[in-house]
Amino acid sequence: MSDKQEYTPPKVWKWEQKNGGQFANINRPIAGPTHDKDLQVGKHPLQLYSLATPNGVKVTIMLEELLAAGFSEAEYDAWLINIGEGDQFSSGFVGANPNSKIPALVDHSTETPTRVFESGSILLYLAEKFGAFLPKDPAARTEAMNWLFWQMGSAPYLGGGFGHFYAYAPEKFEYPINRFAMEAKRQLDVLDRNLAERRFMAGDEYSIADMAIFPWYGALVLGSLYSAAEFLSVDEYKNVKRWAEEIAERPAVKRGKRVNRTWGDEDQQVPERHDASDLDPKPASENA
Repeated sequence: MSDKQEYTPPKVWKWEQKNGGQFANINRPIAGPTHDKDLQVGKHPLQLYSLATPNGVKVTIMLEELLAAGFSEAEYDAWLINIGEGDQFSSGFVGANPNSKIPALVDHSTETPTRVFESGSILLYLAEKFGAFLPKDPAARTEAMNWLFWQMGSAPYLGGGFGHFYAYAPEKFEYPINRFAMEAKRQLDVLDRNLAERRFMAGDEYSIADMAIFPWYGALVLGSLYSAAEFLSVDEYKNVKRWAEEIAERPAVKRGKRVNRTWGDEDQQVPERHDASDLDPKPASENA
């Protein structure tokens, strides 16, 4: 006989804040703002409102790659959105993203400021705006888009599924951890088989597909996401590791990972970025 108590769903579900675990204070079943606060606007046309989660890092990597490629018009302000404090529910942020999720971008270079939300949409918007990091050949472009949308559809299993139950849920339960670990490994195998034949996700050209996938699956195989590398036996995915290690060494990637970061090593934290010099190494005296 099992001593586990089986859960029987009620006829009508009702929200109880205690069910949210680590993020109970910011989870709720309704949308819209909780308080009035305008978004800050800096000196650059591109205004980013974000946090250095995997989805946020996608965009700061893209912006830093554009700058490294010589697109000076890609200069940007990056404002910190502290999701633990509920900044994403301000009236200003909800105006930029009605879904109240980071990142959100507002482009003030257009006649009427253009809001862009969902990280994949931001990557595509910037790629098309600057004509960079998206292949021009229709077939190659489509392949890059295939992998961009693959990531957008797959990451919730890795983040909201595996990550939540393995790392953040208030209690550990075997069934959901097994279910999402299986799916995370299946996704890693999908990537590994693709990268067995290619240098980058869509071929020989580094693209927004790589920038979208790296902060999630690259971080996973390099050991910084959920501290789950051993649990998922990531060394099995040699092609993914080779790809992730190459991308991790790109200077723009190193810079982008630091933007809107408020945890970890102090020299890797740049909570807000308003000028390229904000990412310059601090003098030794400041690091002491």
